[in-house]
Amino acid sequence: MGLAPYGEPRYAKLILDRLIDLKSDGSFKLDLSYFDYCTGLQMTNKAFDELFGGPPRGPDQLLTPRHMDLAASIQAVTNEVVLRLTRSLAAETGAQNLCLAGGVALNCVANGKVLRDGRFRRVWVQPAAGDAGGALGAALCAYHLFRGQPRQVDGEHDLMQGSYLGPEFRQSDIEERLARAGARFTRLTDDQLIDRTVEALADGKAIGWYQGRIEFGPRALGARSILGDPRSPSMQSVLNLKIKHRESFRLFAPSVLREDVADWFELDSDSPYMLMVADVAKQHRREMTAEEHALFGIQKLNVPRSSIPAVTHVDYSARIQTVHCAVIVNTSFNVRGEPIVLTPEDAFRCFMGTDIDVLAAGNCFLLKEDQNPRLRQDYRNAFSPD
Repeated sequence: MGLAPYGEPRYAKLILDRLIDLKSDGSFKLDLSYFDYCTGLQMTNKAFDELFGGPPRGPDQLLTPRHMDLAASIQAVTNEVVLRLTRSLAAETGAQNLCLAGGVALNCVANGKVLRDGRFRRVWVQPAAGDAGGALGAALCAYHLFRGQPRQVDGEHDLMQGSYLGPEFRQSDIEERLARAGARFTRLTDDQLIDRTVEALADGKAIGWYQGRIEFGPRALGARSILGDPRSPSMQSVLNLKIKHRESFRLFAPSVLREDVADWFELDSDSPYMLMVADVAKQHRREMTAEEHALFGIQKLNVPRSSIPAVTHVDYSARIQTVHCAVIVNTSFNVRGEPIVLTPEDAFRCFMGTDIDVLAAGNCFLLKEDQNPRLRQDYRNAFSPD
């Protein structure tokens, strides 16, 4: 998703001709002679490499136009498959509501196209779409069918509780654990914590935000998040290269007030789990010059495209989370290859192993410059690429 807008879908016809037999109703059959995931330890094989002119990109290999065009082509075919499937479902069932799950349902670009296609009034995507959500669904199915317990469905409300289903730590536990880890912090009231955090964001600082129950699923939804000011032209690169230690093109999501989402983006529906992509509203876009239009590939990255450049992708799109705060950069509290932080100690280690400036854990407020420099860690090569 992140790399696709930098390329052109030059391989889309080749994919449709050789890899996937796609029918008009969205049903399909893959030619598994190009893949290795059923019996091997990698996704594709040598036949795939030969078809597309080279081996898979290495973790530290520079991006080339071929990589960008492959990403664009796979995204284009994915969009087409998903739209054919959902259009067929709408025609067959006449249903107004669509519920999506499974790994492909994490493809926010395709989800956004389904929503804008208008065949369904509402689209809801399970926040842990994929294997983890499948396990949850199996447990709920067994609970209902075999234990005879009632299904709690009212047709109106999302009963996932915002996906905040994991553990949380009491303030006293957070303080004890941070102190034991050697952290130096100030305990603030709720109002003081918000004020200090807002001041730090306005100063261009990156904030480690650790509050309440951890999210269930792959998206940080404001409980274990790294926050930043979306108005900063450098925030995307800073978060990617200096904190997440990953490629600079990777996306960051804007979290935006539900009542204000249509003012900022071409979207006017719920997206609580950061699983919908929509374009930035025209009044917030910045027109590019002829010289900027002529830029190629990753050169496009550093051209501001809106008044919130840190969350605006090169095609003017953004992966949106609707919440109850103003627009802010929100990404998961971890580095490349590491799971999202769970405990206060995890949060402090990640804080000390990256260029995060401030950590707000419960009501504890930590500044990087106040910490013991001997506790600094080098997270740059601590984890394998994801």
